[in-house]
Amino acid sequence: MIVIEDLSTRPELREPALRLGGVGGEFLQHDQTARLAKSSHLAARWPEYFLVLLEDDVPVARAAAVPVGFPTAERRELPDHGWDAALIWAAEDLMSTRETNTLIALEVMVAPGRRGGGLATKALEALKERASATGMRKLVVPVRPAGKEYEPGLSFEDYIARRRPDGLPEDPWLRTHERLGARFVKVAPFAMTVTGTFAQWKAWTGVELRDGLMTVPGGIAPVLASSALDLGVYVEPNVWLEHLVAEASTC
Repeated sequence: MIVIEDLSTRPELREPALRLGGVGGEFLQHDQTARLAKSSHLAARWPEYFLVLLEDDVPVARAAAVPVGFPTAERRELPDHGWDAALIWAAEDLMSTRETNTLIALEVMVAPGRRGGGLATKALEALKERASATGMRKLVVPVRPAGKEYEPGLSFEDYIARRRPDGLPEDPWLRTHERLGARFVKVAPFAMTVTGTFAQWKAWTGVELRDGLMTVPGGIAPVLASSALDLGVYVEPNVWLEHLVAEASTC
């Protein structure tokens, strides 16, 4: 039986939940904005939106989200900078005390040995329920298509356009969202950005960069490398999807 807890009531679950791992290559941890999440600020400031799925009191999945104000006069549409911008919006709102009404999911992570068994769906459903229970109007997600890692050279637009004969997306993670009623909003072309020297990229990926576009393990887009600048730049696109949230009962 799966039990869902959050860090506001079970703070001791933070470390075992984080040990479930992360998505993509290790180099994604060097996205500068990601440091906001890596440094435990999510768990410390928004523990009610850091959910842990337990089986026999052992974490088997986690899901984290942040509340933001959207739309507003300054935020008329979801940002092109996707995941990075979501964290910046949340930090801005925290400092300005802006009223929040939308939940942005930042990650859903399932234990490696438990993937494909429906836990990701349960985690998304739990985030939608938490959004409803806390008065949010919707849940939006900058989705990183899981299968794109296996075809990093294919254009992002061509990849996400692929459909199965039943009409659902070919990508498994996009398909999970669509089955839960998510609607496509837009592509976030600059969702995450990682820059580093050639030596740093070698340490992160084991790959010796050469001038031009190069693929690296765990990437869904190529790295643009320049030996003259001793610089490699990775810009990852995501897909903004929107889930409507049922209004919480007042009875």
